[in-house]
Amino acid sequence: MDSDEKTSTVLAARSRHVDEALAYLESHHEEAVVDDAMLRKIRRKIDWHIFPCVCACHMVQNLDKYALNYAAVMGLRNDLNLQGNDFSNVATLFFVAYIVAEIPNIYLLQRLPAAKWFGFNVFIWGIATACTAATTDYASLLAVRILLGIFEATTMPSSQTITAQWFTKTEAPHRYAYWYFGNAGAQIVGGLASFGFQHVEHASLRGWRLMFLVFGVITVVIGIATALFVPDTPMEAKFLSEAEKVALIKHVSVNRTGIRNHRFRPQEIWEAARDPQIVIFLLPSKPFTLTQSQLASSSGIITTYSATLIKNMGYTSKQAALLNMPGGLVSLTIVFAAAAAIRNTPGGHRWFWISACALLASLGAALTSFLPPSPSHKPGLLVGIWLINAITPTLPLMYHYASVNVSGHTKRSFAANAIAVGFGLGNIVGPQMFRAQDAPVYRGAKIGTLGTEAGTAVCVCVLAFWYRWENGRRGRVTENEAEDRREESGNEGWEGLTDWEDRGWRYCY
Repeated sequence: MDSDEKTSTVLAARSRHVDEALAYLESHHEEAVVDDAMLRKIRRKIDWHIFPCVCACHMVQNLDKYALNYAAVMGLRNDLNLQGNDFSNVATLFFVAYIVAEIPNIYLLQRLPAAKWFGFNVFIWGIATACTAATTDYASLLAVRILLGIFEATTMPSSQTITAQWFTKTEAPHRYAYWYFGNAGAQIVGGLASFGFQHVEHASLRGWRLMFLVFGVITVVIGIATALFVPDTPMEAKFLSEAEKVALIKHVSVNRTGIRNHRFRPQEIWEAARDPQIVIFLLPSKPFTLTQSQLASSSGIITTYSATLIKNMGYTSKQAALLNMPGGLVSLTIVFAAAAAIRNTPGGHRWFWISACALLASLGAALTSFLPPSPSHKPGLLVGIWLINAITPTLPLMYHYASVNVSGHTKRSFAANAIAVGFGLGNIVGPQMFRAQDAPVYRGAKIGTLGTEAGTAVCVCVLAFWYRWENGRRGRVTENEAEDRREESGNEGWEGLTDWEDRGWRYCY
C-alpha cells in the first residue's frame, strides 16, 4: 500500500469510527485462496519478521535488570556508596515510575502506532541504560532508574498489542511465550557478560560501568530496528502481498476483537474496572496475587537478588555470575515446554499449564526457603534458585489471556496496562522483602516468594472457573439473539464491541 492509499484508508476508518482493517477490506478486493498451505506460509513470514525484534526488545529490557543484579556483586554498591536499603529502594522506585507511566500509556497505545511507539521507548531507555555508566552516587543512580521505569513501561502492553493483531486465539498462545525467549536469553547472556566484564581492570571505567554502556548501545540499535522493521498493523506489512493481507485479515476476524481503532471510549474503562476477570488479573491489595507473584519472584530473586544470594553461599562474584546462568536455561526450557503444551493440547488448557509453571516455581521457592544455608545444602539451594525461573512463562501467557478474553480497543488497552501496573506493584513488594537486616539468608523474602508463586496457581484456577461459569451463563442467551445482533451490523468481527456488549462472545480458558 503506497502512502496516499494508506492515509486515505486510515482517514476513512477514523471518520466512521470503524476498525482500520474493515476500511482496508472495503477498499481492497483481491481474491485469494485461503487454505492451510497459504496460512502456514503467512504465519512463517510473520514469525520471522515480527518476533526477532519483539524478543530482542524483551532481551534488552531484562539485560538491563540483570545488569543491576550483576553490578551489585561487581562493586556498584561500594563505588556508589550505597547504604542500608538503598539498593532495594532503587529497584522499588524503578517500578513506581513504571506504574505511573502506565496511566497515560492506556491512551497513547491506542492513539499512536504501536510498533513506532514501542521502538521509540526502547531507543530512549537504551540511552538511559548507557547513562547508568556515568552515575556517581545513590541520587544519580536513582534518577536513571526512574527514567528507565518510565520508558520500559510500555514493553509488555505494546508487545500484546502487536502480537494480538496477527493470529487467531488458537494460534496465539505460544507466540506470547516467544517474548520470553528474550528473557531467558538475557539471563544467559547477562551471566557471560558479567563474567567477562569482571575481568576488566581499569581505574577510570570499572567493569560494571562498561557493561551498562555496552548494553545501552545494543538497546539503542534494537529500538531503531523495531521502529523501522516492525509494521504497526498487518495492513502496513511490506513483507505480505495485498492478497496475503486480505487473507490474513479475514482469517483473524474470528477473534471478534478487530485490529486497530483509534476511537477512545472512556466508558470501556469503567466497564473494565468492574470486570471480574480484570480484577482477578490484578488483585493488587491481596497477599497472594497473580501479578505480585511475578515480581516477588522475578525482581526479588530472579532479576535483582539471585546473584547476591548465590554469592552469599560462599562463591566469588565471578562464580555467582556463571552459576546464575542455569536459571536462564530453566526459563528457556519451561517457555518451550509451556508453549508446546498449550499448542498441542486439545482446547489449550492454558489455566492448567500456567498453574503447573507456578507450582514448579513454588517448589524452587520452597527449597530456598527451608533448606538450611550450609555447605552440604548448596546444590539444593542452587536448584531452588534455578527452579524459581519456571514462573517465566506465566506473565506473557496472562497477557495472552487478556488479549483473547477482553474485547473493545479501549478496554483491552486498559486491561494490558492494568496487568502491567499489577506487575509493577509486585515489583515494588518484591525488592522490599529483601531487607538489609535479613542478610545474608533473606528467609522472609524467600517464604514470601513461595506464597506468591503458589497464589498464582490459585488465582489462575479461580479465573478458569469464572470463565467456564460465565460461558455457561451466556449459553442461556439464545443463539438467535446473538445472530440477530450480528446481522444488524453486517460487520461481524469489526464492530469494536466489548466482551460485555457482544452477546455472542465466549471466553477461552
